[in-house]
Amino acid sequence: MNRRKFLSYMGCGCCSFILPSCSTAPITDRKQLKIVSEAKLNTQAAQIYEKIKNKEKMSNDKKTLNEIKEIGKKMEDSISEYFYRENLNDPTTNFDWEYILIDKKKVRNAWCMPGGKIAVYTGILDVTKNTNGLAAVMGHEIAHAVAKHSIERASRTALINTGTQLIDIFSGGKLSQVNRTTGMNTIGLLSQLGIMNPFNRKQESEADYLGMIFSSLSGYDIRETVKIWERMKKFNKGKEPPEFMSTHPSSDNRIKNLNEKMNEVILEYPPIKFT
Repeated sequence: MNRRKFLSYMGCGCCSFILPSCSTAPITDRKQLKIVSEAKLNTQAAQIYEKIKNKEKMSNDKKTLNEIKEIGKKMEDSISEYFYRENLNDPTTNFDWEYILIDKKKVRNAWCMPGGKIAVYTGILDVTKNTNGLAAVMGHEIAHAVAKHSIERASRTALINTGTQLIDIFSGGKLSQVNRTTGMNTIGLLSQLGIMNPFNRKQESEADYLGMIFSSLSGYDIRETVKIWERMKKFNKGKEPPEFMSTHPSSDNRIKNLNEKMNEVILEYPPIKFT
């Protein structure tokens, strides 16, 4: 059974247990399944964010932190203005934006929690190199939050868990028996490799595209985006897992897709000019 059929069966089988809410991602209009409360997820994210701020070592590099905040503010304003001018609902209306710089040289990463809670690690600065590069990374992470990817993932997990319980019931508990015998979460592994990973790669590709749009709207040079992934590829030194095992597209595919969409984004999403 292929992934699409499995998900369709799960959706049909779970309809009487979960009332799904279907919507579309901003700009791309990709269909989304949302059965988890955004407000609840934002509250949980804010609580976790506070714990991270207390636990992690914050960087003393005020100049870079101020640069991060400046980039973030430009994106906040440009994103909201874009949706206002297009007469569309602003997906950031309920965001409470916040930015931190975590002092971890060995971590080349950044993320944005639901509700606009953003963290950048000092290790990624060796990859971003400059303001446009930093904007490209932040635009990508902000895109995850704007497109409500965390809500999708949480909803998907809830749907799969419910479906797994139903299958276990319908199979007379055989799935549980297999898990106990092998010591492995069989359904968890299958869902990760066969369902969740391709789904997450789709989100990553969408965040790449939306991130370029948000960077362009904010007045940054999005040509730096491709250079970032070229540098990241060198940092990884060919140690990337096979794409089907990864939640992210390979660097080569990323670079190819970004190059294909570059001119479209530059032409169709020029910098927002505020009067």
